[in-house]
Amino acid sequence: MTKLATFGAGCFWGVEASFRKLDGVEDVVVGYAGGHTENPSYPDVCSGTTGHTEVVQIEYDPDIIDFRKLLDHFWSLHSPSFREKTQYRSVIFTHDDEQAQVAEQAKQVKADTERRDVHTDVEPAPVFYRAEEYHQQYLSKHGVA
Repeated sequence: MTKLATFGAGCFWGVEASFRKLDGVEDVVVGYAGGHTENPSYPDVCSGTTGHTEVVQIEYDPDIIDFRKLLDHFWSLHSPSFREKTQYRSVIFTHDDEQAQVAEQAKQVKADTERRDVHTDVEPAPVFYRAEEYHQQYLSKHGVA
């Protein structure tokens, strides 16, 4: 049985391409989450008025890769010590209580390791809106990844 993980770590194109390479990751979809507008478009999100973050929603097999390993990869993709605008913020959207506990623990470990503030939000997963088709596997479609 597969599970979901949802992360925001900057521009979703590179994040999607990187997670797609991990064993146990079955699918990665880019989209928007955490805002207050239904069905936002990319221009809406870029305007900064919707409150949404660019995210990746990952479908993974927990028998092959666990949530902690996904978190390790998430931390390796960006610097959570910098505050980014809402569109590119560092965020872990959790899908259950176990993910929330693991994410909070991982955030504390990261903060202790970084020796500076970690500006990663840990929040219950809100509604996920799939991004436009031209954003899906963008780097692969353009021969970059």
